[in-house]
This record gives sequence, C-alpha cells and structure tokens, in this order.
Amino acid sequence: MPSPNEILSQLKKVKYPGFTRDIVSFGIVKDIEVAYAGVTVFLVAPSANPEVVSKIVDEVRGTVAAMPGVPEVRVEVEQPAPSPTPREAAAGHKREIPGVAHVVAVASGKGGVGKSTVAVNLALAMKALGWRVGLMDADVYGPSLAMMVGADAPVKVTPERRIVPLERYGIRYVSMGLFVRDQQAVIWRGPMVTKLEMEFLFNVEWGELDCLVLDLPPGTGDAQLTITQRARLDGGVIVTTPQEIALLDVRRGVQMFKEVNVPVLGVIENMSYYVCRSCGSRHQIFSHGGGERLARELGVTFLGELPLVREVREGGDQALPLVALNPSHPVSGAFKSVAARIIEELQKTG
Repeated sequence: MPSPNEILSQLKKVKYPGFTRDIVSFGIVKDIEVAYAGVTVFLVAPSANPEVVSKIVDEVRGTVAAMPGVPEVRVEVEQPAPSPTPREAAAGHKREIPGVAHVVAVASGKGGVGKSTVAVNLALAMKALGWRVGLMDADVYGPSLAMMVGADAPVKVTPERRIVPLERYGIRYVSMGLFVRDQQAVIWRGPMVTKLEMEFLFNVEWGELDCLVLDLPPGTGDAQLTITQRARLDGGVIVTTPQEIALLDVRRGVQMFKEVNVPVLGVIENMSYYVCRSCGSRHQIFSHGGGERLARELGVTFLGELPLVREVREGGDQALPLVALNPSHPVSGAFKSVAARIIEELQKTG
C-alpha cells in the first residue's frame, strides 16, 4: 500500500480542468487516509460547476487506483465552511507581506468605472515618482491586468513552489489572466477564489516593494472581504464616475473598508469630463464633481479627477498603458498628481 505522501505526489499530476496547475497546488486535496481496506481522498469542492467536480473526482480515483497495492479508492468531496462575518474576521490576525512596505487596494462600488485602468496607470505613476511597485489582479472571474500590461511570457515558479511575477515597465505583476486561456471561463466557488487570492498575496516572490497595488473586483462581495480581512492593508482607494448611480455604490465601498478597519485614502473621479479634439470644448458626459462632493460628505480625501480620453483606452487594449507609453501626456500628469497624493497619505500614516 502506498503512503499518503506517495499518493499526494501522484495527485500533483492531476490538472484542474482547463488550467496548467494541479489540484494539489490549488489546495483542493484536503487529506488522504490509507487503511487496510483502501485509500480515501478528501477534496474541498472547488467549483459551482458539477461537471468540473465530477471530472476531478474521476481523475483522482483513476490516478490512485492505478498505483500498485491499492485495493479500493474512495473520494469524498466536502463543502467549504461558511466565511466569518466582516467584524469577526476583522478582529482576527491580518498578515503582512514580507518585503512589502505598503499595500493599497483600488476598489469600486460597481463595474464599468475604469477601476482596472486606473489601478494600472496609478501603479505606473507611483513607479515614475520613484517607488518600487507591484500590481496584483484580485479579480479572478474577470481578470484584465494581463491584457493591459502584457501576457507574452510564461509564469515561472521557484523550487519552493513560489510564483515569480512578470515584470514590465518596471513593475511586477500577477493576474489570473496569466494562467488561463482567453476563452476559458473561471467557474469557481468562493473558497477556491479565496485560495488563489491568498496565493497571489503570500506565495508570490514580490521582493522588496514600496507599495503593492491591489486591483479588487467591483462591488463588496466575498473576494473583497477576504483580502481586506486577511491581509494588512494600509489603505483603500475608491474609483467612481460622476453620475449619481455610481456615487451610490461609493458609499458601500467606503463602508466596506470601515467594517474591516482599513483607512480610506481617498476617492478618484474617473471619466470626469471629455475635451473635444476638434473644438477644444469641455463636455461633462457623465456629469461632473460628484466624486469630490461625495468625498467631502463622507469626510475622506478627494484625490483628483481623470478625464475621458481615447489614448487611455487604446493603451489598455494594446498593453501599452498611457503613463508608460507617453509620460508627458496631460493625463499621465493627472495620474502622477493622484499618485503623489496617495504617497503623501501613506507617509502620513507611516
């Protein structure tokens, strides 16, 4: 009869459907019991898709059954335990990331406000101001940083099974988009998402950084709460657009950070206005000034306004972010101004 370690080594050959990583490194294998009657493998349900779970179970059963001396194989799939409430988790221990001086989360109450675009160019602006910066894409279901910064190199791992981030434009970054094909949908349960987020935070060779910028998913769900509860954050930045429907969700984002005792560094108003190329007139497509007004109402810093320009969109589509491609562009200057205010807020708090 093989030992549990020998069985675990064989299970490292079982890949998660559609991915290059194995189920052991993803944390799906919870325990292995070896008895006279046979082997029992305990798995944590990794996905809401029963077809994915069934395929993993079949491959686990087949892999273990093929080992010499195994008379019978049982596979038990456990449902994950419920997550703690925000206040319960906030009272617990929050881990620091070795070598990282500051961690800043960029969040938005709703999707479609340009949060990821702001996070990428904000990280590059901090780099331009002399800081060593990392960038982590925490949006597992809709990763976009890989396309915005570049995904033209394979991700490597160290002999200790730690992820080596890619580096481009002087910043280190990691994203789920580096591990899946463009057409591959990520259909996972919450615990699986949590596991990957913790891998990106604590099992990546970030090195010595002045700041790690986290691009959170939109909203205030389980993924956002997990990161804010388990990692020691120095602050959160809220991205919004000026219209009232977006501002309504900003209040929820600010409340989320307060629930887990993370200071709000400020609010950024994105797509604040548009300047016509032909006539030079300024147009307030999504209204204007709502972000500053709301920041004042909530008692947080207004970090600045960013205009709606074509070059920002083109840069994101071509993995050529504006701040890196054209540092002298007026909007690059606006990003640097916002970055300088964030650095100032971080230095105030030490």
